[in-house]
Amino acid sequence: MRIRSAVQAILAGLFLGITAQAQAVKVDSKLPTYKKVSGVTGNLNSIGSDTLNNLMAFWVEGFNKKYPNVKIQVEGKGSTTAPPALIEGTSQLGPMSREMKAEEMDKFEKKYGYKPTKVAVAIDTLAVFVNKNNPIKTLSLQQVDAIFSKTRKGGAAKDIKTWGELGLTGDAASRTLSLYGRNSASGTYGYFKEHALFKGDYKDTVKEQPGSSSVVQSVGSDRFAIGYSGIGYATSGVRALPISDEKKNGGAPFAATYENALSGKYPLSRYLYVYINKDPKKPVDPLTREFLKFVLSKEGQEIVVKDGFLPLTAKMEIEETSKLK
Repeated sequence: MRIRSAVQAILAGLFLGITAQAQAVKVDSKLPTYKKVSGVTGNLNSIGSDTLNNLMAFWVEGFNKKYPNVKIQVEGKGSTTAPPALIEGTSQLGPMSREMKAEEMDKFEKKYGYKPTKVAVAIDTLAVFVNKNNPIKTLSLQQVDAIFSKTRKGGAAKDIKTWGELGLTGDAASRTLSLYGRNSASGTYGYFKEHALFKGDYKDTVKEQPGSSSVVQSVGSDRFAIGYSGIGYATSGVRALPISDEKKNGGAPFAATYENALSGKYPLSRYLYVYINKDPKKPVDPLTREFLKFVLSKEGQEIVVKDGFLPLTAKMEIEETSKLK
């Protein structure tokens, strides 16, 4: 739907919360500038990722400035909601912070006879956040696994329950880690489970939150909390810890920066996607095509940066735009 003035005020407030890292990131100068075309009208529904919810709203706002008669409704309750909506035809856009699972792809293909089209729209570094007043400097993936998982498939020798086990001293040493994460409908939940917990199981003590902002707000209000979320939801009340992998890069920690995401040195970087129902024998409908072209354009990727996420390169844009032809 068209963004109303009250919602615009909320979005403007969110823009003020962008991180210093995001401010330093520049979009690729070779990205194409979006060119408005004629004959674009109609309605679109977007159902899927909570992580992408703010970005989708910002993109819709920018797109509506060019096409004020277009109406786009955005609903972000988790990546798990995207495949059923695409299959049932209740949405044309399926934002996901993870790739579709094989069983989700199979259900789609069983109905339509072809697979859904996956379009990468941004880069995200999944961050492990602590309170801004927590002095801890870095963590390894193996420590993260021992903190959040009860199965410790990363190879840690023992469970980690207190801040003293991570090197904190004084009154913090005996304090139990307060764990925050996403709920199981979230693609972030699934990605973290696969890559940070080595496909292990979460501890029962992880407090599942309905959205990424809820995770960050909880960590920001509790000095002894730790949680995970997309870097785009960072606030001044939390810090994203550099993460190392004991088995790679000599065990050196890397911050969740653009350069480290592109190089693969930061171990929890990922693409964010929008899935669409594209019959390979037919062109993409004009409204869906133009919206995604706007998202992938220089203007669309500048919005990615303003929201605290990381932009695609021009080379990536060419590859993703080719999927819309």
